Amino acid sequence: MNKQSYIEPEYIQIPEGSFLMGSKNGSSNEAPIHTVWVDSFAIGKYPVTNREYALFIKMKAYPPPPFWNKPKFSTPDHPVVGTSWYDANTYCNWLKELTGKPYLLPTEAEREKAARGGVEGCEYSWGNKLPGNHLGGRNDYLTIKGTEGKNGYNLYNMSEGIHEWCADWYDPNYYDISPNRNPNGPKRGARRVARGGSWRHLIRFTRCAARSSLAPEKQFSDFGFRCAMNIY
Repeated sequence: MNKQSYIEPEYIQIPEGSFLMGSKNGSSNEAPIHTVWVDSFAIGKYPVTNREYALFIKMKAYPPPPFWNKPKFSTPDHPVVGTSWYDANTYCNWLKELTGKPYLLPTEAEREKAARGGVEGCEYSWGNKLPGNHLGGRNDYLTIKGTEGKNGYNLYNMSEGIHEWCADWYDPNYYDISPNRNPNGPKRGARRVARGGSWRHLIRFTRCAARSSLAPEKQFSDFGFRCAMNIY
């Protein structure tokens, strides 16, 4: 396969170990705080970009998402937006088939551990206070790949920019029954989990524990994704 036909994500390996998942300072669906063990995994250093997604569209003759040709969303190194959960999952499976590597969407637990950047007990990966430039509502806060927002694991834009799809079905009470090792969500549901902030929101940064969800077929201009990969 010609490497020009696809672009593998630049990814970071997250070490195995336990962390405190959830928060007592947010919505009720973030409680209780509980200890979770996550095996080592890799996750994209950046969200999937328009440049990467364009090759997927071309190779699979896949329909582009809404907003694809809108100038404010079409810069090659902006994160791709308007993807449904099904689109994101199809992209990961396509990349898995091309490379032979186990690409997939991250679980909610993996996504929170990665977002924390190795920092325990704080609302954000950098501490408990919002930065000065926290107001959103402008599409120019849909940041160019690698320009801001790096955490302790050298991952970018884990708390701002776009909501990112996770593999799990959503249940607001899942933490009451969640296993303490490698949780992967309920068996069924009506909505899929999403994590991360949004350029559309009044406050564009979100806390590491904040949970959101959406019906998997929906396509919004502040939803995208990043790939993860199992490490064996």
